[in-house]
Amino acid sequence: MAPINSRLKHFLAVLGPGIVVMLADTDAGSVITAAQSGAQWGYKLLLLQVVLIPILFIAQELTVRLGLVTGKGHGELIRETFGFSAAILSVSTMALACIGALITEFSGMAGIGMLYGIPAWLTMLLAAGGLILIVWTGSYRSVERVAMLFGAFELAFLAVAWDSHPSPAQMLESAKLMPISAPGFHYLIAANIGAVVMPWMIFYQQSAVIDKGLGEEDLPAARWDTIVGAFATQVVMASVLISVAATGHHDKLNTVEQIADSITPVLGETSGKMLFGLGMMGAAMVAAIVVSLTAAWGVGEILGFKRSLDHKPDEAPWFYGIFTLSVIVSAVIVASRINLVKLSIAIEVMNALLLPIVLGFLFLLARKSLPEAHRLKGSYSWIVAIVLGATSMMGVYGALSGIFG
Repeated sequence: MAPINSRLKHFLAVLGPGIVVMLADTDAGSVITAAQSGAQWGYKLLLLQVVLIPILFIAQELTVRLGLVTGKGHGELIRETFGFSAAILSVSTMALACIGALITEFSGMAGIGMLYGIPAWLTMLLAAGGLILIVWTGSYRSVERVAMLFGAFELAFLAVAWDSHPSPAQMLESAKLMPISAPGFHYLIAANIGAVVMPWMIFYQQSAVIDKGLGEEDLPAARWDTIVGAFATQVVMASVLISVAATGHHDKLNTVEQIADSITPVLGETSGKMLFGLGMMGAAMVAAIVVSLTAAWGVGEILGFKRSLDHKPDEAPWFYGIFTLSVIVSAVIVASRINLVKLSIAIEVMNALLLPIVLGFLFLLARKSLPEAHRLKGSYSWIVAIVLGATSMMGVYGALSGIFG
């Protein structure tokens, strides 16, 4: 057995893709969904945040396994295993989710800017310009470090939850009483599922472990990276929900300003606005980095062009071109001042509707594309099938109930 110091150094060297993708998972749309859940239903959706931890790990562990063992991205594996048409279907769902996510990230940043009187167009100019500069001038490792730095600001939400002084007894009692038949409850269940298990996460982490230069021998450490990330993202989601629920606010929140205002009675206007702003900006920036890169990686995997951050822009023009175009288009849409809260929740529900395609391909790849030693099989295969199938059905049912119910 390797010495503890040696194992720790190896883990720290591997650490990154799982943490980054999970911090990005708690993006602006997810923060808004958690806040809306706490505002409308108090602590009643808190238990769901806990249940989603193992589900999130199961899905992302398969992604890590596929990437490290095969050395190929998700879209590339689908193309080789199921053909070009299947790859187009899968990457199309990913691209749709990425553009939707990017719009919500930029909308979140615009909302925070407006809290301080900064017009949306100026926030978009600074955010999009900064994002393009970070990616165009950095390697994978430098971009990963910047993403983790932005993601660290999400810890502000823990401080907000702590200072709201929630009642543990009330939290426990309320979490057990889910109003399953209540109008709108299923829709927010779907939104929360779509806010946690996102299509672009699978593409990103599989590509990221490859671009970082990791291999099959790094699989145990990469699993721990994913476990830590899964806990971290759900702690943030739960913190946002608790922060809003603890205020006793039971109305719909229609703007980012209203979400910030809902927690200021507890924290005070200045500190509450500052902490919420830091958390939202950190969540939005790390997610914007991740989803814009995911779109470029995914398209590159099925079309076969160069797609690494270790290539310069003139060496991989299509990769950087798709990345830049997705950033600019999303920023321009947000500058048009759409309703952030309604859009963000709708996009998370859209993610839930896409889950059968995304998780279905993930499960089949783990059954078909891996060598015998790492293939998904036996009783664990049945467990994974049940968990991913039930998650997909819950997401779709909740989405359709909310839309047509």
